[in-house]
Amino acid sequence: MPHRIRDTGVRATRLPRSPRVLLLVDFIAPLDFPGAGQLAARAVAAARATAALKRRLRDEGVACVYANDNYGVWQSDFHSQVSSCLGLDGAPAEIARLLYPQADDITILKPRHSAFYGSPLEILLAEMDTSELVICGMAADMCVQMTAADAFLRQYRTWVPSDCTAAETEEAKAGALAYMASVLKCDVQPADGTAPPRAPRP
Repeated sequence: MPHRIRDTGVRATRLPRSPRVLLLVDFIAPLDFPGAGQLAARAVAAARATAALKRRLRDEGVACVYANDNYGVWQSDFHSQVSSCLGLDGAPAEIARLLYPQADDITILKPRHSAFYGSPLEILLAEMDTSELVICGMAADMCVQMTAADAFLRQYRTWVPSDCTAAETEEAKAGALAYMASVLKCDVQPADGTAPPRAPRP
């Protein structure tokens, strides 16, 4: 089982129990960094596949957690970032429209690459009795891979659908997926409409 946080006696009142969680990493982004031009079209394609997967998993009762970069602005909040991206042109707005959060989705901001580092994610997953993660997002060779590595260390079963991630080049994405499959023991089969079998425990 994944590592459990020490019981403090405090119980969340609104967090759902969700043995499997869909974790969306850094999809809500202005894409204004060097290399973003190479990433944009691939990110939109990944967002389309992720939106379809999100609808299917939602029907199965799977909770969704957005883990997004705060871009170094500690006064920021996730919904302001969504609104900002919706006001932009091109890929950032299209991705925000495709993956606009529902009222019961959970949102957190992260300060570094991994969704676990310096964020409340581990506590949230413990409260939801989560043992399996479905990680989608960008970039496959950066934040997604580092999040998968932290999930591996915490003994979560992990599925990283190959068509629900993006990187600046196909070579970078392929290398990241190969590493996550061989070293981090992730299932990387695409989200083709059939949920994968339970991934092997790390």
